[in-house]
Amino acid sequence: MRLGFEAAGCDCMFSCDWNEYARKTYAANFVDLRPIAEDIHDVEGQHLGVYDVLVGGFPCQPFSISGVSKKNSLGRPHGFEDKTQGTLFFEVARLIRDTKPTAFVLENVKNLLNHDKGRTMEVIYETLRDDLGYYVYPPLLLDAKFVVPQHRERVFLVGFREPRPFKIPMLVDRKPKIKDILENRVDPKYTLSDKLWSYLQAYRDKHLLAGNGFGFGLADLNGITRTLSARYYKDGSEILIPQPRKNPRRLTPRECARLMGFPESFAITVSDTQAYKQFGNSVVVPLVAEVAKEVVASLSNSRILSAGELEVFNQTRAVTPSSLVM
Repeated sequence: MRLGFEAAGCDCMFSCDWNEYARKTYAANFVDLRPIAEDIHDVEGQHLGVYDVLVGGFPCQPFSISGVSKKNSLGRPHGFEDKTQGTLFFEVARLIRDTKPTAFVLENVKNLLNHDKGRTMEVIYETLRDDLGYYVYPPLLLDAKFVVPQHRERVFLVGFREPRPFKIPMLVDRKPKIKDILENRVDPKYTLSDKLWSYLQAYRDKHLLAGNGFGFGLADLNGITRTLSARYYKDGSEILIPQPRKNPRRLTPRECARLMGFPESFAITVSDTQAYKQFGNSVVVPLVAEVAKEVVASLSNSRILSAGELEVFNQTRAVTPSSLVM
């Protein structure tokens, strides 16, 4: 999120993440006057100072399809009932309440729109719009496949303290291809072993017979991939790269960085396992940059919406990707 907003001309004043390996990667890439905070629960409004835009993403696992399914199978709560992750949205709301930024941008998974039959989104909008008094635009559902070779739909919530005009980002279809992000020379360790490759094929066949869609994803090098997830470190099954006369291979961490739109200069200083988790949990940088550009344009525009134009803030239906591509 930081890289995307910096591309739009913003300066980062404060950061927070409780994962020690994420902080290690962050410290290797950003030099700040203040160290990154570790736990959002310990952050008070006065720690943030005066700033314009609060940017962040509360954990998506309580709302994602895979996260909900896993927790249901384990008999564990999900969504806002998940006390360790789901309620972190209210920590974000607390900081918005205490610091009153001019705007905010929050990001999450597509399933947030339908989680708990839409009630989760109702709570979020009631909190941001009714309790905190912000003007929140209908959620933007954006697919990264137009800017990187990956099908990755994410929801962005954009709100302003005053009713400012906000232009929905129009994405230029760059027609990205997976072959364009691949490294020329790849360590053999990324090639699947015969045992793992046999297991994945058998697993796929088993679920095909049962009528399920589970299985590995062999990438079309002239197309796009499935969504990169934080579980990619386990077996790489959702995105496998075909190789002539060899078993397929998983992406390297650098290829994952490229798949998420990170610059080549971005340092990867952690293990492969931690790198896969971090890129799978990350946002697509150029997609965030498009949203950030329009937020900055709104903040630079002194015009306040008229009473008639305010109708848009009473809508909660998502704006879909098909209407956002040029």
